[in-house]
Amino acid sequence: MRLAPVLLAGALALAGCGKSEPPADSAPAASEAAEAGPAVAPTAAMGEQVFRRCVACHTVEKGGSHGIGPNLHGVVGAPVASKPDFSYSGAMKAKGGVWNEATLDAYLKAPMKDVPGTRMAFAGVIDATDRKALILYLEEQK
Repeated sequence: MRLAPVLLAGALALAGCGKSEPPADSAPAASEAAEAGPAVAPTAAMGEQVFRRCVACHTVEKGGSHGIGPNLHGVVGAPVASKPDFSYSGAMKAKGGVWNEATLDAYLKAPMKDVPGTRMAFAGVIDATDRKALILYLEEQK
């Protein structure tokens, strides 16, 4: 019975034999590949999956009702805080501008940082690929 741990330790030690460190120049190549872009291109279908995080507060159906947050049908290209029948925070009203890819990306990344005082208590969509996919999905909701 006392022999089993000794044999296991020996087997584990031998299992590591012959393995070498990766070449020093492999790290920059991996870094360059990561900077080249995501492994999978974002799609609207992926964005629909990401939008599932949003359905507790938002809808996207044409003529859909507002939830805690406004209905987002047609939001891409629309002026900020433009749904006449939704009560926006003063911070959102003051933001101004139009919801385009850049403004949506900044807001979705960190809503409370992008619009201090917003009532959208959501940490944000941290992954850039997920944000791009979500924006593609919202663009289709016209």
